[in-house]
Amino acid sequence: MSYPIEKVIAAALAEDAEDFEGNIPSGDHSSLACIPDSKEGKAQLLCKADGVLAGVELAELIFKQVDTAICFEKILDDGTVIKKGNVAFKVFGEVKSILRAERVVLNFMQRMSGIATNTAKYVEAVKGTGCHILDTRKTTPTLRYFEKWAVRIGGGHNHRFGLYDMIMLKDNHIDFCGGIENAILKVKEYQERSSLHLPVEIETRTLQDVEDVLRVGNINRIMFDNFTPEAMKQAVALVNKSYETEASGGITLQTVRTYAETGVDFISVGALTHSSTSLDLSLKAF
Repeated sequence: MSYPIEKVIAAALAEDAEDFEGNIPSGDHSSLACIPDSKEGKAQLLCKADGVLAGVELAELIFKQVDTAICFEKILDDGTVIKKGNVAFKVFGEVKSILRAERVVLNFMQRMSGIATNTAKYVEAVKGTGCHILDTRKTTPTLRYFEKWAVRIGGGHNHRFGLYDMIMLKDNHIDFCGGIENAILKVKEYQERSSLHLPVEIETRTLQDVEDVLRVGNINRIMFDNFTPEAMKQAVALVNKSYETEASGGITLQTVRTYAETGVDFISVGALTHSSTSLDLSLKAF
């Protein structure tokens, strides 16, 4: 089943124009009050800051969901490096429909473009090392699909989408389960019993943890959580490419290159989605 984008768009549009308590009639009363039903117009998406554009494809879906008669003229593609003053697209159609979609389009696009812009900075910082930048599950509830989409547009890669597409044994799983070996063996039994073949990643907190994981095996990727670059070099050497490796925990744009140069395969950065600043965009009549 594909992701229900249309349902999310419908919910966002409803949030913007419906009084869910029923105290006030629903609708865009600003437009209803002063815009004639038949009036047509045109507007353009103006970039007001430098960055990486994201959400153009989504914007077209939103406009079309509001009014199939709207004409959408794409000028710039998702992933375009933009400068202040660039025009991303133009729309033509009934003014009420354009205004109905305006804020929902901007809210999605500003958020996605901010994430794509931030991701591109991390990707550029590790260029040439062979290391890939990953996102995490630290996303806005119900908006994960769009935020992870923006990460891809910015040149990053998606980690697991949710709890269902990868088994990830973090510190709490390990502690509650009684240790690394017990956790791994229970996962192995569970997968066999359930006829599952999900990839397995395990978090390590010390070099001893890494050695324990290597002894037990039956995993696909080892995460080094909050390791120093020096300790990570040792951990990468211990693994010696027998499994995929991932660095995580407090890695910033200033330190990401140092970690990438340890030879680790992936670096996961929660800040891509939880701390990116929205990019300034505006929809203007012309």
